[in-house]
Amino acid sequence: MRLSNGEHFPTIIASRVGGGEMSVPQDLAGRWAVLLFYRGHWCPYCRQQLLDFQRARGQLNELGAEVVALSVDSLEQAQQTVERHRLTFPVLYGLDAREMVKMIGAVINEDPPYLQATGFVLRPDGTVAVAVYSSAAIGRLVAADTINFLKYLQKITQA
Repeated sequence: MRLSNGEHFPTIIASRVGGGEMSVPQDLAGRWAVLLFYRGHWCPYCRQQLLDFQRARGQLNELGAEVVALSVDSLEQAQQTVERHRLTFPVLYGLDAREMVKMIGAVINEDPPYLQATGFVLRPDGTVAVAVYSSAAIGRLVAADTINFLKYLQKITQA
């Protein structure tokens, strides 16, 4: 089961580095959102992706888009990722990999269990504008493509 464009994104409630919980997509209602499900703190490709989106944060903010990163990492591991890259967007941790496979259709690595890179751009109403599923380390959203895609979507919705 994979999510298709136009489908409403299912509710995921997860703990947030820095405290509290976040409910996606509800806490993002009315804004464009970029959801980055990453493999874990240990993955160099994931770290590069998160850093790429952190560097593009200003452009994404101008477009009214919020970035959220999500993983199966523990609090300590997610905290390390946030600190190492000075991430200022929400980072959610402690996801159950098998539950996420059922909810969003991500590909799972079984031993140890973690999600392969999966990304979504959500419209302000919480529906999927695009879904990117990877079955291994590469093949994921990048900030420049995401920014251009958001500009395109916003242009056609204003027309």
